[in-house]
This record gives sequence, structure tokens and C-alpha cells, in this order.
Amino acid sequence: MGPILVLYYSKHGSVKRLADAIAQGVLTTGQTVIVRTVPEVSLDNEPREINDGPPHVTLAELEQCSGLALGSPTYFGNMAAPMKHFIDSTTTQWLKGGLINKPACVFTSSSSMHGGQESTLLSMMLPLLHHGMVICGVPYSNPELHSTKSGGSPYGVSHYASHTQSSLSSEEKALCLAQGKRLAQMAHSLHTLDQDV
Repeated sequence: MGPILVLYYSKHGSVKRLADAIAQGVLTTGQTVIVRTVPEVSLDNEPREINDGPPHVTLAELEQCSGLALGSPTYFGNMAAPMKHFIDSTTTQWLKGGLINKPACVFTSSSSMHGGQESTLLSMMLPLLHHGMVICGVPYSNPELHSTKSGGSPYGVSHYASHTQSSLSSEEKALCLAQGKRLAQMAHSLHTLDQDV
């Protein structure tokens, strides 16, 4: 069974904080996790390699993962261009069904409370569904969904990065941990089911 891949793009650090918290949730299950990012995209729509910072994902890592957490900031109600550019490069994996029946979840951050978080989460699910992945949301059995005054939705974890608050709220952190744990448990269950078939 491959590792859980937490894949994100973060411009100012908020989505990275979500990614790290989701990875912590995965680790509580004993499952292996790798955290990766995608390259920036230049004005001519080509990826720009930057050597400092977190490692960039490879298509092999995507294909070998047993589950995927995909995160991007909210840009005009949609995922950021670098993440979209990477997703658009996964045609080979789509053609050979490399991600079919693997669980996936999505996460996002915006600088305003109603900045399009839910539309971003939903739009990020679309290519994952095309890949045949199993979408793993956040159920309302997590009490933080009922009490949060910051980020969080049943579509995926989120963060409200206001001008005065950049760190994750207690509810956001708890939902990240729960989402990572649920993703890892679903990956294990689907892997076990696949072995029994």
C-alpha cells in the first residue's frame, strides 16, 4: 500500500498550514504520508522550477499514492493556476486508470469569509471524479462543523485567513486532523477491499 499524498499549492502559507495539519491526521493512523507542492507557473503558462522550499510532486508519486489530499488557495472561486496546470498534466494517469478507486479529499483557504471556498472545493473535486477517485468529505459527526466561526465545510477543510488571523483556528485544526485520519482509514479500507476481490 502506497503512502497518502498531501498535495498543495500555497502562495502565502495558509494552505501549507492546512496541508501539514492534514498530514498529522494521517500519521495518527500509522499510515505513511508524503507532503508535496507544485511549481509556480510563469506568464507563458510554463512551470517554473524553484529549488528552495518543499519538494515538487512527481507524476509517479501521484500514481503510487493510496489516497490524495488536494489543496489550493481560492482564486476567484476556483483553484490556483499552478494546481490546475499540474492536474491538466495527468492525462497519462487518466488514460491508464492509475487513480481509480483511490480516496481523495480537497482543502482550501481564502482571505475573506465568503471568498468562494465552497465553489473552489467543489471545482477541485471534478478532475478527481474524472480520474475515478472516491471523494472523502467531512461528515457532520465532527462537532467542529457545527461550531466553527472560521473555516470548515462538509466538502472539505478550509481556512479563513483574515488580515488579523493567519494561524489555523482550533476548529480548523481539528477538522484537518479528522480529515487526514478519515482519508487514511478510507485508503486502508479500499485497499483491503481490493485485495479481497
